[in-house]
Amino acid sequence: MRNGTVITEFILLGFPVIQGLQTPLFIAILLIYILTLTGNGLIIAIVWAMPRLQIPMYFFLCNLSFLEIWYTTTVIPKLLETFVVARTVICISCCLLQAFFHFFLGTTEFLILTIMSFDRYLAICKPLRYPTIMTSKLCLQLALSSWVVGFTTVFCQMMLLIQLPFCGNNVINHFYCDVGPILKAACIDTSILELLGVLATVLVIPGSLLFNMISYIYILFTILRIPSATGRQKTFSTCASHLTVVSLLYGAVLFMYLRPTAHSSFKINKVVSVLNTILTPLLSPFIYTIRNKEVKGALRKAMTCPKTGHAK
Repeated sequence: MRNGTVITEFILLGFPVIQGLQTPLFIAILLIYILTLTGNGLIIAIVWAMPRLQIPMYFFLCNLSFLEIWYTTTVIPKLLETFVVARTVICISCCLLQAFFHFFLGTTEFLILTIMSFDRYLAICKPLRYPTIMTSKLCLQLALSSWVVGFTTVFCQMMLLIQLPFCGNNVINHFYCDVGPILKAACIDTSILELLGVLATVLVIPGSLLFNMISYIYILFTILRIPSATGRQKTFSTCASHLTVVSLLYGAVLFMYLRPTAHSSFKINKVVSVLNTILTPLLSPFIYTIRNKEVKGALRKAMTCPKTGHAK
C-alpha cells in the first residue's frame, strides 16, 4: 500500500476554466437535459400508443430512448452541481455507483445500436424472410441480451473495484466519476483491473463497430442493386437516422481512445465526453424523427386528436 490518508470522498472539478460562465452553462445544460428527457420520453409514448409503430425497428428504438434517459440522468445532475457549488464532493460509494451505471448503460447502448443495424440488415437484405426471422420473441431476447451483457460486463469489474482501498489523490478532473481517476486513487496495484477494462473496451467498442460496418456494407450493396433511384433513396432513408447516430457515437469514442496521448488530451477528452453523455442523447430523438415519416405522422395525429375530440 502507498503511504497516504485514507479518503472517503472524491472532488469533481468539472470545467474549472470557465469562470464567469457558470450561470449560462447551468441554464443551457438544464434545458438540454429537459429536452433529452422530453424527446426520448415522447418517442417511447408514441411507439407504445400507436399499434402500427409496434414493429422491431421501433421496439429497439424504445430501448435506446429508455437507455438515453437514464444515461444522461447518471451524469447531468452532478454536472449541474459543479456550476453552482464551489467544491463538488461525492462520496466514494456514490462515485462508484455513478461509474457503474455510466459504463453499464454506455456498454448497453453500443449493443442496442448493433442490434438495430442487424435489424436493418435483415429488413433490407432479407425482406422476404424478415417477418419470420425477426419475431417478437427474438426481439425481446436480443434486447434483453444487450441489457444482461452490458450489466454483466461492467458488474464483474465493479465488484473488484469496490474492494480497493483509496488513499491517493481524491480530485477527479472530470464532470463525472471516470474509472481512470478512480484507479489512480487506489492504494494498491490496479494493473489487473486496468487490463480487464482494456479487454472489455476492445470487445465492446471495436467489436460492435465491426459488426455495424459489416451490416452496412451488405446494406449498401443491396441498395446499389435496386434499379430505380427513388427505390434506392427510399430504402436508404430507413437506416439513415441509425447510421447518423452510430457515426456520432463511435466517432467521439474512437477519437478519445485511439488518439495519441498528449498533455492536453484529457482536457479535450472532457469536451468530447460532452458529445457522448449530453449531446448525442439530446440529438437521437430528433435524428430519428426528423427523417421518419411514420413517427412524424404519428406525432401529428397525437397532437390533432385532442383538438378533433374537443370540436365534436
